[in-house]
Amino acid sequence: MTFAYNQRDMDNRELSPLLLLSFVGVCLLPLAIARGSLTSLVALAFGDETFSLIPVIPAVSFFLIYANRKRVFARVSVGWVLGAALLAPGLIFIWLAQLNFWHLGSAKQGSLIFFGVVLFWMGAFALFFGTNAFRTALFPLLFLLFTVPIPEPILSGLIYFLQKESSEATELFFRLAGVPYLRQGFIFELPGVTIRVAEECSGIRSTLALLITSLLASHALLRSKWKRGLVCLVVIPLSILKNGMRIVTLSTLAIYVNPGFLFGNLHHHGGVVFFLLGLVPLILLVRCLEKTERKLPLRVPPDEMIQA
Repeated sequence: MTFAYNQRDMDNRELSPLLLLSFVGVCLLPLAIARGSLTSLVALAFGDETFSLIPVIPAVSFFLIYANRKRVFARVSVGWVLGAALLAPGLIFIWLAQLNFWHLGSAKQGSLIFFGVVLFWMGAFALFFGTNAFRTALFPLLFLLFTVPIPEPILSGLIYFLQKESSEATELFFRLAGVPYLRQGFIFELPGVTIRVAEECSGIRSTLALLITSLLASHALLRSKWKRGLVCLVVIPLSILKNGMRIVTLSTLAIYVNPGFLFGNLHHHGGVVFFLLGLVPLILLVRCLEKTERKLPLRVPPDEMIQA
């Protein structure tokens, strides 16, 4: 595949502090436009565990670009066409969310605003640093899409799917452990206790965390796209099994040790323990796939073959 660039886009520019400050200033523009909605969006990000990872995403994207800055900013230029193609729809999305013709709830309005902001930031990056820099930094730029809250009804559908499959995994582990139970939908009647796999127990937050971790690990350690995709696909069954194991562990401890385990610290703050348990097979898979790639010759990206 060949790429055509206009002459101005191919002219190298110096990556000066003034250029960086100008870029940051422009990136603050959509936040200033949507400042009236920022309070509710910040409350959403910090008040709902489902969206608690949102504030971390921009920092991770910045780190990825900074760590690879020599390649990203090897040829700085002006990307008028690509920049405008992203800046314009970004502003339109923000404007539509502000007007709120459809009387959207705060969550949907936040999704629209954040999507517009991400498009605007991507467009600003292309405008200030050029097409080559944009293409080299494409992964961390697309990674910013994780700041967009999952809108309804997609979020409810995902939670219900994880809730249902976690119940299936829970039943499987009860059978393997020999724990007597009677199941009705999401409700399990156990000796002395009755539990329900509620929406809060669906594991949506840990699933998103595992997905983000798998994306970062596979991008850093794997070259093959299908292997990267495989790692991300494994996250779904792995998260379901991990969540089922968590439910069964707490329930078994409540039955045979102390009913307080259903309400104690392990229930409310022990998710990180099971997250780490789910992370172990993911790391092993990435390491195995990485070993298979060490025997393969390194492919040089087409843009690195272009002579300056």
